Amino acid sequence: MQLERKSYSPQDTIHLAKQIGTLLQPGDVLTLDGELGAGKTHFTKGIASALGIKEMVNSPTFTIMKEYEGRLPLYHMDVYRLEEEEAEEIGLEEYLEGDGVSVIEWADKITSLLPPEKLEITLGRETDTTRVIQLHGVGDRFIGLLKELEKHEDVSD
Repeated sequence: MQLERKSYSPQDTIHLAKQIGTLLQPGDVLTLDGELGAGKTHFTKGIASALGIKEMVNSPTFTIMKEYEGRLPLYHMDVYRLEEEEAEEIGLEEYLEGDGVSVIEWADKITSLLPPEKLEITLGRETDTTRVIQLHGVGDRFIGLLKELEKHEDVSD
């Protein structure tokens, strides 16, 4: 199942991610794809907010992963600089199978490590301020999540 939403501001992106974040469960994996500046970190901030995380969320570009504690642990990963073998060696798979929520930027670099069920999110830049956010639910768990999300039509507060 696939849904598409438009975001007209960083706040809209955060709001949509908060809606999704309230529906997340232990072990859920979300992949984020989009060019630099598309809103991936803003999206992750919304997930973190929904999980009750008060800590400042920023991109883990140079640290590979940042862990935050909330209602569920949040594992925010940026695997752009990793090869699949390196990701295995440092044990990223353990986080994907763990008790938290994994949000992975550039997940196409580690496809063989990803679980069969996941929420694939693509953020595209339409204008300087407008983003098109495509949500693709893979597996029953995330098809159900998107059906629940579909009940909330607008993105803006």
